[in-house]
Amino acid sequence: MKKSHRQNTAITATAVTALSVAERGLGFLYRIVLSRLIGAEGLGLYQVALSLFGLFLTIGTGGIPITVSRMISKSKAERRPYDEHRAVSAGVTLSLLLTLPVCLFLILFGDKLDFLFTDDRAFGVFRILLIGLCFSSLYAVFRGSFWGNKQFLLPSILELAEESVMVIAGILLLNNIPTPAVGAEKAAWAVVISYLFSFTASFVCFLLRGGRFTRPQTMLKPLFNATLPLTSVRASGSLVNSAVAVLLPVMMIRAGLESSEALTLFGIVSGMVLPILFIPSTIIGSLALVLVPQLSEDFYSKNYPRLRANILRGLRFSFLFACALIPIIYALGKDLGALAFSNDIAGEMLTRSAPILLPMSLTMISTSILNSMGFEKQTFVFYFVGAGAMLLCILFLPAVCGAYAYLIGLGLSFILTALCNLTFLQKYSAIFQKSKGHVRIHDILIPLLCMLPLAIFARLIHLLFSSCMSTLPALIAGTLCILSATAVLYLISGVLPFSAVKSSLSRFSLKRKMKKI
Repeated sequence: MKKSHRQNTAITATAVTALSVAERGLGFLYRIVLSRLIGAEGLGLYQVALSLFGLFLTIGTGGIPITVSRMISKSKAERRPYDEHRAVSAGVTLSLLLTLPVCLFLILFGDKLDFLFTDDRAFGVFRILLIGLCFSSLYAVFRGSFWGNKQFLLPSILELAEESVMVIAGILLLNNIPTPAVGAEKAAWAVVISYLFSFTASFVCFLLRGGRFTRPQTMLKPLFNATLPLTSVRASGSLVNSAVAVLLPVMMIRAGLESSEALTLFGIVSGMVLPILFIPSTIIGSLALVLVPQLSEDFYSKNYPRLRANILRGLRFSFLFACALIPIIYALGKDLGALAFSNDIAGEMLTRSAPILLPMSLTMISTSILNSMGFEKQTFVFYFVGAGAMLLCILFLPAVCGAYAYLIGLGLSFILTALCNLTFLQKYSAIFQKSKGHVRIHDILIPLLCMLPLAIFARLIHLLFSSCMSTLPALIAGTLCILSATAVLYLISGVLPFSAVKSSLSRFSLKRKMKKI
């Protein structure tokens, strides 16, 4: 039964990951097209407006999807099926209460908020995005209901479809753009169209799968109380992103740059470097998506041995995955940025920010684990520790290192948050107090020590391939060689047990034979 559960989790995580990778890949390609159609300045305007819009969207959704998912898991563990319908109804009600007043206020008094933007043109982009606020918040509730019922593939398919709609709409709209501002506005309309599609499709799927609404009164207060800490964390994250979008260009202007130059550099960092750097987070997010409902169910049913095993499995995978990717980004990042965006600055920034992957991965998975067990208040405090450090970097470092202040602050934020999360999880979680088990030092030290030789090997192999191939084939061949070298090194050092790999290959071979029969 344990093997069957582990295999089902792995299969589901693989399928969700494949869909998420496809979605992120499509979004990444669209970002490339967008950057070339509207330019770095237009991308900067779009990112500034999107940052402030993200704050209001987070207030309207925040922790509602994951809380609805956890409440559904709890209702299943306690065998109270009617609570599921109440949880979804409460989520819809709460989302509308949090978004409709905001929309009305900004429609009536929105002109008074233009002081929040370093460039007035970004305000017009923001008002267009605001149209999709209610649609996206309601879609988030339905997505949470799918998660709670362990229907992970459906929301992943819907999100891929949403991304596809945005790409198609954006390409159709972004023709013959006269100015960067017009291009940013049309890109915002593409986002609104995609939000409307995802809401409509998710609502239809919710009804077809037997979902229904009921009186939400009994669940509204518990949902609000459980959602508030998580929403506060995510709203704080959006607020910090909005603050960065405002402060970083201002601080670079004070350091001596022109306004257009500062906006262009911000567009490069936020619209080119970070989307590539955060692509690996798709894998971690997919793993967390599959694990969270199971962790919640095991936590409330007090199945601590399986809970501990899943926690350790998630942390170990995230750690190894990040350690394997850092040499690849370090060696290939410069050419990747130049190939994708025709921008050497983006490639250089990407290479130098490769180490951020490790604390970022650990922060993502550990935060999801703690939230699944109801420790939202702790993650809220831990987030502010990291966010405070990042804002200090934004305020004081642009005069020294320009736009790199954002990347340095982001790395420091992830490091502090990950340390706080893991320390709390180890010392105060009942899971580690009531169950045996530990993380081997060997599993931590060996991947860290392997990164240096792998980074050197990655640079050498990339130089070899780039001298005899064009950029794209060299990147593909280099990535495959680096991954192969990493796998061999992990097997030799014992980080990846050879017996487990052999067993997995044997099961795969057996399944193929059974299919042929």
